[in-house]
Amino acid sequence: LQELQSSGRGRFLLEHTAPFSAFLTDSYGRQHNYLRISLTEKCNLRCQYCMPEEGVQLTPKSELLTAQEIITLARLFVKEGVEKIRLTGGEPLIRPDVVDIVGQLYKLEGLKTIAVTTNGINLARLLPRLKEAGLNAINISLDTLVPAKFEFIVRRKGFHKVMEGIHKATELGYHPVKVNCVVMRGFNEDELLSFVDFTKDLPLDVRFIEYMPFDGNKWNFKKMVSYKEMLDTIKQRWPELEKLPCEPYSTAKGYKVPHFQGQISFITSMSEHFCGSCNRLRITADGNLKVCLFGNSEVSLRDHLRSGASEEELVQVIGAAVSRKKKQHAGMFNISQMKNRPMILIDLSFQSVRCVLMSLFFLFSSDPALMSFLLCQDALQNPPNSKQWGPTFSHWMTLRTSLPKQMGRCLETSPADQVLVDCQSKEASLGPEFCTRDLGSCTKIPPASDNLTHTDEEGRATMVDVGGKSDSRRRAVAGAVVRLGEKAFGLVRQNQVKKGDVLAVAQIAGIQGAKLTSQLIPLCHNIPLNHVEVSLSLDEARYAVVIRSSCQTWGRTGVEMEALTAASLAALTVYDMCKAVTHDIVIEEVKLLSKTGGQRGDFTR
Repeated sequence: LQELQSSGRGRFLLEHTAPFSAFLTDSYGRQHNYLRISLTEKCNLRCQYCMPEEGVQLTPKSELLTAQEIITLARLFVKEGVEKIRLTGGEPLIRPDVVDIVGQLYKLEGLKTIAVTTNGINLARLLPRLKEAGLNAINISLDTLVPAKFEFIVRRKGFHKVMEGIHKATELGYHPVKVNCVVMRGFNEDELLSFVDFTKDLPLDVRFIEYMPFDGNKWNFKKMVSYKEMLDTIKQRWPELEKLPCEPYSTAKGYKVPHFQGQISFITSMSEHFCGSCNRLRITADGNLKVCLFGNSEVSLRDHLRSGASEEELVQVIGAAVSRKKKQHAGMFNISQMKNRPMILIDLSFQSVRCVLMSLFFLFSSDPALMSFLLCQDALQNPPNSKQWGPTFSHWMTLRTSLPKQMGRCLETSPADQVLVDCQSKEASLGPEFCTRDLGSCTKIPPASDNLTHTDEEGRATMVDVGGKSDSRRRAVAGAVVRLGEKAFGLVRQNQVKKGDVLAVAQIAGIQGAKLTSQLIPLCHNIPLNHVEVSLSLDEARYAVVIRSSCQTWGRTGVEMEALTAASLAALTVYDMCKAVTHDIVIEEVKLLSKTGGQRGDFTR
């Protein structure tokens, strides 16, 4: 308000404010003076929780709003009382005419704020022109402050460009520069304190956003870190954290560490919704009006505009949509089941986990009811005509029938790098030692249990109860080798692989894998890890990447699976990043190298 009063344009806007339009007021009395317009569906990043690596099927260009249509609709909304417009995407700054659109919006009498939400990749280059055109507010999306982790999350390079954009915004006088961080458990919640510290010397407003459900991102409650949990974590480090006054219509709860230049905020969309004061409307890139971010109801303003509808008719259409707006979105749990367009379109990161879980249950469960239930649930979530549809029922049953037969026979092993197992009968089991061909030596193993610990008396899978065990220090080391071949190895060594720094990204993937083990391996306990370390080295003699992972904890069960998962995920990431060069890649020697702690004693291979 002070800024508006101090400028000639601002005083004019304040003096000539018209009564608020009834068409933008819903049945609950909420006045919608904030419009978000998506300029494009395209994005120059491939965030793992947002869209698949290969991109998404885009709406044909002819069906997207033109610049002139955007300005026409914006002028109509501003005339009815909208005072703030935010340009979004996709990534709005990849649209070639974005500067021109900002310039034309600035000419609209009554519009007080023109903002943009961007991933920051193109920001430093375009910001001087955008500021000159009239842009006066910026939000930058950034979910990590670790460069290698950034590259892993977004599948592209560009961390330093984003940081350059943030610093350029502060240099040009944007205050505050808002930084949006979506917090996800097992992904980046360990960086909360680093983000708060980021505000110490810069005029930033780091906004921690609760992870929200959209079609395709496989939202679940366990991945969401609530506002109160985040606040408790931060207050342990900065108990003097101060709460800031809440601005009208604000979706954020603001806090500030005394003497820090910037501040932090929490967007509590899930745990403490702000529907009662919602003043936002949205227009998608293809011209649909959404009155609620979480709603699936949309009205095509583009079609009405192109059919020659008059301004009065458009206002009537908009007013009718606004009047139907619900009092609030469904609630934390129900909302995750609502059909809604995705923010970008789709996320496949949990599809492989679904296949693993389904296969385990179908292969080893002897409960027909459980099998039927799982099949029905899978069919409901992934119908046969869906691109996500995996193996059919007949595939599962074929595997279920054939695998036990195969398990009763001796497995034929390859000439090298395989463990030899003598299994001439069902009763055969590993003795106190076994040999490996590649090492030419025998490994001592403490006496094994007479029974499989993860099955009950009827052979069904069950989780081990570790409640009676005593806490002790546990450590495990695992390894893996990825043979790349000469060409791919050379590119990795020179850091010339197109997807980015293979070793750095694989290291982060391994660490993330260790932290997610209990979500990937059904019967593993959720263990609080004290330390995870993943190292990758190059073996020129074999044209291979050698991976070593170690995990530590203080608890009642070991961390062998965490170490093995870390090594496996790092190896799979190396494969993924190099497969465009060659598919002749071999992942081998995935094995436990050592463990300490626990009732069975120490083990060293």
